[in-house]
This record gives sequence, structure tokens and C-alpha cells, in this order.
Amino acid sequence: MAHLPHGRKLNFAAGPSALPLDVLQKAQSEMLNFNGTGISVMEMSHRSADFTEILTQAINNLQDLLDIPSNYKVLFVQGGGTGQFAAVAMNLMRLKPNHSADYFVTGTWSQKAAKEAEKYGKVNYVLPHTKQFKGVPHVNHWNLDNDASYIYYCANETVHGVEFQEPPSHNPDIPIVADMSSNILSKELDISKYGVIYFGAQKNVGPAGVTVVIIREDLLGRAMPSTPAVLDYKILAANNSLYNTPPCYGIYMCGLVFEWLKTHGGIETTAEKSNLKSSALYDIIDNSNEFYHCAVDKEHRSRMNVTFRIGGSNGNENLEKKFLEEAQNLHMIQLKGHRSVGGIRASLYNAVPVEHALKLADFMKDFQRRFGEPEA
Repeated sequence: MAHLPHGRKLNFAAGPSALPLDVLQKAQSEMLNFNGTGISVMEMSHRSADFTEILTQAINNLQDLLDIPSNYKVLFVQGGGTGQFAAVAMNLMRLKPNHSADYFVTGTWSQKAAKEAEKYGKVNYVLPHTKQFKGVPHVNHWNLDNDASYIYYCANETVHGVEFQEPPSHNPDIPIVADMSSNILSKELDISKYGVIYFGAQKNVGPAGVTVVIIREDLLGRAMPSTPAVLDYKILAANNSLYNTPPCYGIYMCGLVFEWLKTHGGIETTAEKSNLKSSALYDIIDNSNEFYHCAVDKEHRSRMNVTFRIGGSNGNENLEKKFLEEAQNLHMIQLKGHRSVGGIRASLYNAVPVEHALKLADFMKDFQRRFGEPEA
């Protein structure tokens, strides 16, 4: 395989993950002297006119990309998705008198979110308990509470590779909260269906350290009295994300990614490419006679994180080690599955080019040809 420009690798990391090369090069060119200011964005006051322009443009571009209605606020915060596990509950759990919320637990991250929320109110687990996250059980198995303050789900579970293709059906009078850290900007969204959407930047948007919250205005001002100011959505919105010093450089990088997405066809294009990339791998998995095995139900397979074992459903550790070693030699990196589940995980976020996914697909076919069981 030919070497990539600048000694770059084919990066299939689950997060922090690949960023567009164009974005990195632009940031590099502006590192020492941003827009004639004589300083880096890293050195810039968050109260300055120059940073205000960076923040405003980032918000405007995100609003354009997602067609965000005017009655929603866009906030840039810190603390990652894990910080939002608490922030969501502290801001919304008291929307109704019984201080409870419905949680769909379909993987590691929604499981952690539910556990965190239990500190601030009652958590109703909508789905039957399971240790094997393979999809979303049929609606007949759901246990929704019409008195819930909100409904919470993780749109894409990066560890197990489970993705909701549509938001779960629910009582429209109850606001729905979605963690979209790993699939935001990868397909069209109707923002009006949600009360809150949040996403850590480090998968599809930018570097680690900044999280974006999109919240409907009528949900502001409902926080528990004990909510820290830096987690109170009303305070953050009133101060345009500048209540405290925000992650300035991370916001700048997110803004560059939003510009890049707009100039490369927007969400319609990213959705098309996401389908191409994931289909290329799943087609090989499904036609491998179980040499490659994906445990996730087909209708809930993630387009962002393709998880699989090699050598059968339980995996052959020697084959998987060999696969990772050979991939590394071909400049394909960070394909090892999450430590809690093992196996292989190929993350195909927006910044991963289609051709990189196709090169991985070619390698998978060649690897099976050389190490798979001979046909009968």
C-alpha cells in the first residue's frame, strides 16, 4: 500500500478520532498568526471580538447544517458526554413532580448515563436488562412511563456498535434527550423532535475537550437548585457559552469542521458516504461464512462503528492479533475493539474517506482468503 501524504495513517479510531486533513492543514497555517492578529487562537481572549466572531460563525454554520429551529440554543460546554450524563438529569429531572426519567439502555454509554442519573431522581429502565447488547428490543418489550420528565437514549453506541436508525417512538409531550456524540452530522435530523441533543466533539466534529448542547428554549431554567453554574443550561445560554472560559481552541476547530462539511456537500453527502463505508464492510462480514461475525442485529447495526470478531462468534484471539498486526503494517491503525468486548472495531466517522474504508474492505477479503477455512 502506498504511503499517505505527510506520513499519515488510515485512522479508524473510535475517539479521539480522525479529523479532515484539510481542516488540520488550515489550523496549521493559522497556528501562529490567526487572521492577522499576530497570535494563535490558543492565546486569544475569549472576550475578544476575534473570538466572538469564531464562536458566532461556528454556531451559525452548525445551525445551517442541521437546520436548527430558532427556538433552540446552541451551547459549547466542557466535561464531555460524561459531564452531560449529570447535566441532563440536573436540568430536566424536575420537569414533572415525580422526578423520574425513562432511559433506553442499549450499550455502555447509555448504561453509564442511567447510573449517573440515578443520583438525581428515579430512573425507569425502558428495556429488559441484558448483558448482551445486540440491538433495540421490539416496542412490545418497552416499559415507558407517561409521567416521565424526559426520555433518554444514546443514538449510537460506540462500544458494541448499536445504532438507532430513528428516534424511539414516544409520547410527544415528553421531551426526548439524545446523546449523539458518535453519529451527529452523519445523517439528516429533525431537530424539532428533540428537547436536547448533545455530542462530545471528539468523534465526528473536532478534538476532545469540547461538547455541544442543542436545547429547546422552553427547557431552560428548570435546573435543580444544587446544579453547579457551569452545568446549568440557562446560565450557559444567557452567557452565550461564555460564563467561564470555554474550550476556545476546540470551538475554533469545530468551526473549521463545520465549514469543511458545508463546502463538501453537507449532511446529504456525509449520509451517502456513511452508507457506502459501512456497507462495504458489512457486506464482507455477511458473506464471509462466519469467518467474520457481527453480533449486532442487522436493523440496528452502527454505520459509525463496525464491530466484529474473526474466526467465529467468540473470536479467535490469534487470528485477531494477526489481523491487527497486518493492518498496522498497511498503515491501518486503531482497529482493536473496546477492551470490554474485544474483537475488532472500525470507526468510520465523517472524516474517514470512503477510499480508506474500501482499502480496509480489500484487506479483510485478502485476510479471509489467506486464513479462512477452505470451502467444502
